[in-house]
Amino acid sequence: MSTASSELSVRDSAFSRVSIRRYTDEAVTPEQIRDVVDIARRAPSPYNIQPWRVVAVTDPETKNRLMAAAYGQKQVGAAPVVFVVYTDMQEMLDTVEETVHPGMGDEAKVSVSAQLRKDYGAMSDEARADFGRGQGYTFMGYLLLAAQSLGYGTSPMLGFDPAQVKEILGLPAHAQIPALVAMGRPAEEGFPQFRHDVDRILRIV
Repeated sequence: MSTASSELSVRDSAFSRVSIRRYTDEAVTPEQIRDVVDIARRAPSPYNIQPWRVVAVTDPETKNRLMAAAYGQKQVGAAPVVFVVYTDMQEMLDTVEETVHPGMGDEAKVSVSAQLRKDYGAMSDEARADFGRGQGYTFMGYLLLAAQSLGYGTSPMLGFDPAQVKEILGLPAHAQIPALVAMGRPAEEGFPQFRHDVDRILRIV
């Protein structure tokens, strides 16, 4: 994990992040990609189920195919890396023992795993998929802040054809794709933030 003194705080990352659609030619190395995802994977999830998965696409030909699936959004082809964030609740159920904290002990691991399989298994396929998709947005939020803290610009995208993206990357048909995220060193300032004031969205009782 990077320890560069130039890293931004969470507050500074949140206040400075804007969507970037133009990027420099500077490559993003596999180690740098892992660094960003290593931070993002600390995102919380109910019962620690961690249903998110991510494909980091750096191959130019694959990025061009993704750009077509994303209705021609140029940042998909322009960014050094495009993260395809997806969630797979079926894989989570199949490997649920891997999400139970080892500090709970073997007996608790068995009982908690059984309870999670019972609870999530009782959901309809649609409800379970929607639940997992929601957790993917939490991961994406962490990913955006992680990238910003390390000096990368990002552009999260919801406009794409999920079926095409799954076909391009060989993802399971049941997987959900909350977002694509382009990332690289910014070659533009981006449009300044314009957000509601905190008093517009906050009520303290």
